[in-house]
Amino acid sequence: MEFRIAQRDDVPAVLALLADDALTQERGFGEVAAEVEPSIREAFEAIDSDPNNELIVAVEDGVVVGTCQLTYLPGLSRGGAWRMQVEAVRIHSGRRGNGLGAQMMRWAIERARNRGCAMVQLTSDNKRVAAHRFYERLGFTASHVGMKLTL
Repeated sequence: MEFRIAQRDDVPAVLALLADDALTQERGFGEVAAEVEPSIREAFEAIDSDPNNELIVAVEDGVVVGTCQLTYLPGLSRGGAWRMQVEAVRIHSGRRGNGLGAQMMRWAIERARNRGCAMVQLTSDNKRVAAHRFYERLGFTASHVGMKLTL
């Protein structure tokens, strides 16, 4: 398994992974257009050009089978510590349950250590009970309540 920063050509595969999810489909984002929309291309370019953002892909036999986005956040709290925020963790539905997600998360955690981060944080939808158990097995604790405001 290879983990690497995504390239422009990986975007359709990443979009397919993001759409391969029941909650995403409930929210109306389960369809992947044949052509990548300009807003998606712009978002990718913004991520790709920002040294504190990384779109990661897990590649097996030349096929993208997993993804996550890593954002490095500076802060004044905790003595000026940096944190890594993990978002949009997805593994291809046919590959779940084989340890790939844990392998990808361990890789991301090591990346945070190498960048000098003091912690790794993430949010997970309340409905994702199995995902919560997955993150707890990796050592994460449900220490905070996350809130969102859709604009």
